[in-house]
Amino acid sequence: MPDIVIAFFALGLTAGLLKSDLKVPPSFYQALTILLMLVLGLEGGLALHGKFELSMLRTLISIAAVGFVIPLLCYPVLRRLVKLDTDNAASIAAHYGSVSAGTFAVALALVKKTGLELNPETTLYLVMLELPAIISALWLHHKLSGQTQSKGILREALTSRGVLLLGGGVLIGYAYGPVGLGPLEPVLLNGYKTMLALFLLEMGICTANVCSPLPWKHARLMLFAAVAPFVLAALGIAVSVALGLPAGSAFILTSLVASASYIAAPAAIQTSIPNANIGLAMLAALGITFPVNVLIGLPIYMQWVHYFIQ
Repeated sequence: MPDIVIAFFALGLTAGLLKSDLKVPPSFYQALTILLMLVLGLEGGLALHGKFELSMLRTLISIAAVGFVIPLLCYPVLRRLVKLDTDNAASIAAHYGSVSAGTFAVALALVKKTGLELNPETTLYLVMLELPAIISALWLHHKLSGQTQSKGILREALTSRGVLLLGGGVLIGYAYGPVGLGPLEPVLLNGYKTMLALFLLEMGICTANVCSPLPWKHARLMLFAAVAPFVLAALGIAVSVALGLPAGSAFILTSLVASASYIAAPAAIQTSIPNANIGLAMLAALGITFPVNVLIGLPIYMQWVHYFIQ
């Protein structure tokens, strides 16, 4: 049986396809996304508490380089094969270089369930991929569109909600440790899986809304969104092997590299590439890639990890 949280995604997807009146209030969904990203950051900080070593920087810098490169690899494919214009190709390249906090949360739940070994700094992979990816895609767009003003790119990436919550959570968790966070543990930390289940319920409903009916005029983009996760996952496995990551960390990295952002990247892109159609990015990232990863991809990536890492 798949993890219980996947069943909630399937329930939301079914409800959306059946045009049910089931809805998660927008304010509650916003609160869930904030809580999930904060808890992910706190757990990462707790894992690092008393264990941080300079040797971890090599791994984190290498992963940041992967995040910077992925949009540069995706852009020509989106431009030449998918036939998107410069604005939309750069936008979607940013979404695929950036990562999905939802996919990360599901992958982390699977790792905890299977007991695979995790490096203490694994939660930082999320930030290390997301920041460079957004910066890379925005820099590429500025260069291709002939813009010379790029000083705001770093600020836009650093001040995004996801980066602030994840980075701040890591710092708080690292500084306070298990004793300091003790009062928050019963509700916040122990409630992580409940929050994830409700988040995925809404993601299922959103996926159905984006994909019903399927916009066949964007068939090339939908094909890209279905195939890209597996190609990028192969890159994630290769990097994991090269860095000598343990199985749990390798699975997390592979799942992240295979994912696409639908929370952090849209905010940055709407500000920096106003002519980009965010609806196309949501169709690809949320409508196709997210369910492909959650329902099909993650079990396959787990098999790859067992084959290549263990």
